[in-house]
Amino acid sequence: MDNAIYASLSRQSGLMAEMRVVANNIANANTAGYRREGVIFAEHLSALDRQGDTLSMAHARGRLLDLQQGSLTQTNNSMDLAIEGEGFFLVESPEGLRLTRAGAFTPSAEGELMNADGHRLLDEGQAPIILPAGASSVAIGADGTLSANGLPFGRIGLFTPPEGIDLTRQSGTGFAIEGAPELVEEGRIRQGFLEESNVDPVFEITRMIEVQRAYELGQTFLDREDQRIRGAITAMTR
Repeated sequence: MDNAIYASLSRQSGLMAEMRVVANNIANANTAGYRREGVIFAEHLSALDRQGDTLSMAHARGRLLDLQQGSLTQTNNSMDLAIEGEGFFLVESPEGLRLTRAGAFTPSAEGELMNADGHRLLDEGQAPIILPAGASSVAIGADGTLSANGLPFGRIGLFTPPEGIDLTRQSGTGFAIEGAPELVEEGRIRQGFLEESNVDPVFEITRMIEVQRAYELGQTFLDREDQRIRGAITAMTR
């Protein structure tokens, strides 16, 4: 296959990957706690011969997670929680511990605080949070301290991945981590608020148009290269 086609196909593959990421960002523009993603393009040089000639190929396998703070919306629901600053809530899923900024929780029949996926919210000691039986009101302080009827009974922990460890998205708002999560003290919890997605829909739609146009240009080039090669083969076989 012609080298120009190899290079163009690698670029087209990367643009398709970016289009999927942009579409997912747009789909989650209204998902509380969602963090937008971007695609990282990297250049890969492939040797062509022993004289040192190389072919530049594009790879778009890396993901960039945008951790910028989303806006806070007041809900007045006492079990809706938002984080200002650093940190994530820690929840327990069947696949292991997950970090999330999505703070919509509800008590289960046993009094455990659960998120929308049915995962238990964990405290600073990574134990499930259970509301006291008969509690008529639950207050949550900025430092995560939980109080029922004026008496403290626990504290919600805010966590980050270990230094140098990247987050890996496992669901819309949940992230898996390698190693033990670390407590952070800088974040503040706001009761009765939810943090919105940090996706900018206008930017994402603009980027989608740009990616679509770039893909169409690449496809036009591939079509012309195909016609050129077919023409050369036809001329040689006459």
